[in-house]
Amino acid sequence: MSVEVKAKIKVADEVWLALASLQRQHSHRSDFSIEEIMESARSQNIYGSLRPGVYVHVVQHCVANRPPNPARYRMLFETAAGRRRLFRAGDAYHPDREGGKITPAREDLPPGYQGLVPWYREWSEDASRNVVQNDLLLALRGSGTHLWANEHADEYIRRLREGWE
Repeated sequence: MSVEVKAKIKVADEVWLALASLQRQHSHRSDFSIEEIMESARSQNIYGSLRPGVYVHVVQHCVANRPPNPARYRMLFETAAGRRRLFRAGDAYHPDREGGKITPAREDLPPGYQGLVPWYREWSEDASRNVVQNDLLLALRGSGTHLWANEHADEYIRRLREGWE
């Protein structure tokens, strides 16, 4: 890969690639330490050298459930102190990060890394589906809609409550 291509990658995208590569390689793991993510970034050497900004992006700038300072990215999720995984749909995040970038654009990634974006989308959807299936209350979502399919839900409740005292 030419240095010119490497120089164009944003630090946040480099951080996402380092963690996405770990997450894909170790799919059985739920999260990774900051040190593991830094080592992944160091060993992949995407930019050509490890930039000082990589660490602060792993610790703060890319972490969805931390206050933005100043970046609003939602690329990583803090599972515990010093632990991160990729952010996925349904994760809680700081409200000031609303609309923040979640993944790099495929065209911004160096050759050999574009496959991580489709992998991430599938991984994120599968993980979100598993959360719903393993949570009894979330699994009930949408059940019973056939009971009021032909009337507004409020009317259905009003009809059920008629005669209650």
